[in-house]
Amino acid sequence: MMRAWFLPIVLVLSGSAVATGPAFGGDAGAATAILLVFLVLAGVNSPLFFPRSTAAPEARRRSAVDGRPVVFWRPGCKYCIRLRIRLGRSARQLHWVNIWRDPAGAAAVRAANDGNETVPTVVVAGRPHTNPDPAWVRDQLPRSA
Repeated sequence: MMRAWFLPIVLVLSGSAVATGPAFGGDAGAATAILLVFLVLAGVNSPLFFPRSTAAPEARRRSAVDGRPVVFWRPGCKYCIRLRIRLGRSARQLHWVNIWRDPAGAAAVRAANDGNETVPTVVVAGRPHTNPDPAWVRDQLPRSA
């Protein structure tokens, strides 16, 4: 659990440290802007930015029932963030598995990527796709969803 929050915590602490210089120098506007940038970065890299994760076996079971893709991701991954942002509201229709929280999910990603934990790995109809284009992922969603 702590591993998922490490980067956001470091970003908040770093932003606070960097913003103290302008704050003590009398430039409250610059300090506020710096802190705001770091807070946004922390939020985007936090687990809160992504839909609720499920365990890999449960995500596979749900995917078999409803035909929606399974996305294996981890906090701090810029490609996962890109996928999440570009999918927009459609992201909530996917089954998300945080590989830092789910050892079975991490094992599935390693099996699909020659032993590497390369994310995002999207599984559609049982076939893994590593770092696919977000438009392609959106096209894989069932039309009735």
